[in-house]
Amino acid sequence: MKKDLLRPIFWENDSLKLLDQRQIPGKKEWYVAKNSKDAIFAIREMVVRGAPAIAITGLFGAVLELKNFSLKPDYQTFQNILSQILESRPTAVNLRRAFEELSSLFPKETFEKISLSELQQKSEEFAIQVFDEDIRNNLALAKNGVSLFPSSPSKLNIITHCNTGALATAGHGTALGVIRSLKEFGHDLTVFADETRPYLQGARLTAWELMEEGIENYLITDSMAGWLMSSRKIDAVIVGVDRVAANGDSANKIGTYPLAVLAKHHGVPFYIAATEKSFDFKIADGSQIPIEMRTQDEVTRLNFLKNEKGEPILPEGVIAPVGVKALNPSFDVTPASLIKAFITEKGIVLPDKIKDFFG
Repeated sequence: MKKDLLRPIFWENDSLKLLDQRQIPGKKEWYVAKNSKDAIFAIREMVVRGAPAIAITGLFGAVLELKNFSLKPDYQTFQNILSQILESRPTAVNLRRAFEELSSLFPKETFEKISLSELQQKSEEFAIQVFDEDIRNNLALAKNGVSLFPSSPSKLNIITHCNTGALATAGHGTALGVIRSLKEFGHDLTVFADETRPYLQGARLTAWELMEEGIENYLITDSMAGWLMSSRKIDAVIVGVDRVAANGDSANKIGTYPLAVLAKHHGVPFYIAATEKSFDFKIADGSQIPIEMRTQDEVTRLNFLKNEKGEPILPEGVIAPVGVKALNPSFDVTPASLIKAFITEKGIVLPDKIKDFFG
């Protein structure tokens, strides 16, 4: 893995550097967060995106905010910092789970006894621990994913959706991490990357990662997947996830659900790659997963990406009638019945076995 090139998050000398994914593939620029407000902006405006990367950024955002205090804040202020960051993007569960773990380190009685320096140090150590753990889990997940394919190098055609690579995590990736590991194993890969309208994570980010890794790939529009499955042999669809309910229903980037329906119809195995952090056993099924609704501009305009001042990064291009209303749900839910298996860092698990599997 080209670690320096594809690593999206750096924490060095109390500084959080984020590879600005709004700028890719045009250029490689870094966004520097100095406090929790900067981290919230980075998450909400998708400077950084992907459930694991969002959780890591949120944790370091909280650390930065704590380091800006000269006197220790009260317990409620600490909780308010976490709540504000948590509201930045609601669908992915990784951020909530990370903050629950952070809060468990500092129950109110403990919080009131420790010093500011101890609070800052332990929070930073926890954020670094989560970062390092995510890379280890991604590598283990990818190794397990390789086991689903032939044991000797083969020609494989794989479809993926959105971006689930190093850019969406601390490094290596989930679904794209499996693909990267398949190449390292020796398989002859061709990857078909959905463009992933309207934010174009597949076109801007996944295609870029695959090209940087030297993996043969074709960019397709989201509506081409059915034609591709009917006209060529597709060995698997592998995608990531933002939240998995207790029954296996899975929320991922909008367009995942119809891709799963097409895969089912054509007999193509549909896999979801996710670490345990993305499983939410507090909700029974996909109907309880909050779906983020984003700005209409992403649907009605080209080059809608904006900087901190709200100014377009590139010249805007209108592609719809002025004043038209647009729906822009950022995620959809794929029923467990359409998922062949989950690829996790602990092994391969069937949708109806996830609660027992994770114990």
